[in-house]
Amino acid sequence: MRTPAGRTDDQDDLRIIRLKRLESIRAAAIKTGSVSSSTSHRGTRNVTATSTRWLSERTRSSATNSSLAELLPALQRLDRLLEQAVAAAQVAYGPEVTAEPYHGLYIGREEVQRLLARQPGASVLWAERPKAEEPSPTLTGDMSRLTRLRQTFELSAFDVDVLLVALAPELDLRYERLYAYLQDDVTKKRPSVDLTLNLLCPSFETKLAARPCFMPDAPLFKDQLLHMFDDPSQHRPPLLGKYLKVDEQVVNYLLGSDALDARLLPYAQHTASQARLEDLLLPVEVKRRLALLIERQGGGDKGLMFYFQGPYGVGKQTTAEAMCRELGMGLFVIDGERLLNAEDTAFETAIRLAAREALLHNAALYWAGFDALLADDKGTRRKVLVQALECQRGLTFLAGDIAWEPVDALHGAAFVRLEFPRPTYAERLQLWTTALDGGIPPEADVDLAAFANQFRFSGGQIRDAAASARNLARWRDPEHGRLTMADLYAACRLQSNRKLATLARKITPHYTWDDIILPRDRLQQLREICNYVKYRAVVYDEWGFDRKLSLGKGLNILFAGPSGTGKTMAAEIMAGELGLDLYKIDLAAVVSKYIGETEKNLARIFAEAETSNAILFFDEADALFGKRSEVRDSHDRYANIEIGYLLQRMEEYEGAVILATNLRKNMDDAFVRRMHFSVEFPFPSEQDRRRIWERVWPENTPRSQDLDLNFMARRFEMAGGNIRNIALAAAFLAAAGDGAITMAHLIHATRREYQKMGKVVTEGEFKAYVME
Repeated sequence: MRTPAGRTDDQDDLRIIRLKRLESIRAAAIKTGSVSSSTSHRGTRNVTATSTRWLSERTRSSATNSSLAELLPALQRLDRLLEQAVAAAQVAYGPEVTAEPYHGLYIGREEVQRLLARQPGASVLWAERPKAEEPSPTLTGDMSRLTRLRQTFELSAFDVDVLLVALAPELDLRYERLYAYLQDDVTKKRPSVDLTLNLLCPSFETKLAARPCFMPDAPLFKDQLLHMFDDPSQHRPPLLGKYLKVDEQVVNYLLGSDALDARLLPYAQHTASQARLEDLLLPVEVKRRLALLIERQGGGDKGLMFYFQGPYGVGKQTTAEAMCRELGMGLFVIDGERLLNAEDTAFETAIRLAAREALLHNAALYWAGFDALLADDKGTRRKVLVQALECQRGLTFLAGDIAWEPVDALHGAAFVRLEFPRPTYAERLQLWTTALDGGIPPEADVDLAAFANQFRFSGGQIRDAAASARNLARWRDPEHGRLTMADLYAACRLQSNRKLATLARKITPHYTWDDIILPRDRLQQLREICNYVKYRAVVYDEWGFDRKLSLGKGLNILFAGPSGTGKTMAAEIMAGELGLDLYKIDLAAVVSKYIGETEKNLARIFAEAETSNAILFFDEADALFGKRSEVRDSHDRYANIEIGYLLQRMEEYEGAVILATNLRKNMDDAFVRRMHFSVEFPFPSEQDRRRIWERVWPENTPRSQDLDLNFMARRFEMAGGNIRNIALAAAFLAAAGDGAITMAHLIHATRREYQKMGKVVTEGEFKAYVME
């Protein structure tokens, strides 16, 4: 604060700069007609009347600006209130003060005397207020959006008046000049708390009583409808010295915009509710209970929180949309996993903004990927979110893959957890039929029942697979592009979760039934295993065995036999026959020396395989799943825990698991009892070895007429894997030589295979054929 006396040269220079700035502002204002050159009461009335007429003309010229037309009556009443305040200010300041060209840039001795003479708490704006206006005036009129805002956020009439005082400069910049005049400072263009209270409160007592409306937990500020900011030139000003600004999204909403808050664009979207409750593939009893909850919810004033649990595509969001449609609401979807990567302040701000956005647009809040917050290191954020949502009115949906119940009972909202199972065979068949209805037609031989049986997809996965199949058909045959079984099989495999590839190695099947040499009974056993998968839906779903079994609905198979006898080949043939992916588990990546890590790795494998509809192949499984040892130390105890955990996951897994071992006797008896099939792969006899030698050669391989395959089968007792190695090595020897495979090439390759196997090479075994 300064007085005219005692100025320094620097102070005079600063005053001159300010005076020149004021002169330019006044000149521009008079030129545009936004400020009258007269300081009389009549001149001020002309300012506000001009503002009202301008708004009226703009509103009448734009038929689409209905929201502004709704706000116009309130602005007209605000103008009348400002006229009264300006008149009171002019009386209080006096004509000699208001006529001074540099009024408001410094405080003179006369103004100091007037300030000292004023009663504490009194405002210059109250001096000439008409008696009829003593009660706090209400600026609100009959405005749908403003009324909805008041009802939704439980605002009082005074709150709405405060909001409109702060809103006026967002609609017409003339209000900035009026507020600056009333605050006796050209730099104070936004309404301060003090000015707002002086405009709306007729006495010091009512002004004090209204201060709680500006507290952080008050409705206007709790939901961030209004923001309070400081004058940069003041350090920690009092409450009365703070300024008010309406949140930008609230301004847009009041002006008729339904656009999403720009701060939420990376994390959220509005979704129209298209689904109907009666069309959902849910049990009748579940739909009945949901209908009752919707009926009791009514207008949505009370909080109701759902946790929808289930894998991708089972209908969690569709169910939420159907419930919102019944209530006449929209759905506001939050990408929880993406928001989880934001900073703490952005995370908390987004929660508040999302809750406000849902209320503004009469929508329910749907938090997708909520289970990402269930990790141990996310406890703080989870608590912040649940506490915020507990106070949310209306419907709130949380969606995740794993089970969750709040630790403590929610006092602000009712809580319901609903588990969404994967669709049954009949439901999958219906979903396949619906997904392929329309668009590119399938070929006549397409068997949808086979896909519904073999691929335990959710509804979302079926829709995605159908779309992928249509794209594959277009590329394969742009002219006709009818869907084939191959297109659908390829599309279904594309839906398999690719995360499993980080834990296991995917094997692409190349072999067929003609490539494997086994006794007739073993081949029949393998075909029976395939039938087990093909007709699983008939036995479990149609014949009712699913209701008799709580666990063990999958297929656990034991392949036992020496190395190279065809265990991996048989797994490939079965996967190719069934059209399923085959993943070979890398035991080195699974088994960990750290306690508890092996269980975590197994849990990840089975969880990913569940979504991949894959066959899990554990080769040399006796290294991990061998006989449980006696408990002699802590490592033995935890090793047994790992085995027990594997047994549990195998019983829960509904796909196929193949355990391969070289020695059947090394396997734990508890495992063997839980196997649905146990297939022995014997060491091939001479006759089987002869058949292997005949079938090991590709059709285009050049071979000499002197190949004595009977001799090779009789003389060298080897498994099929060793025979394949010899045939391949002989092919490379021939390619480097004459170009045709001879007995000399086979004998030389056999020598190398013997050396690799650690067998003693004797001259008598190879003297009949010697490679020069």
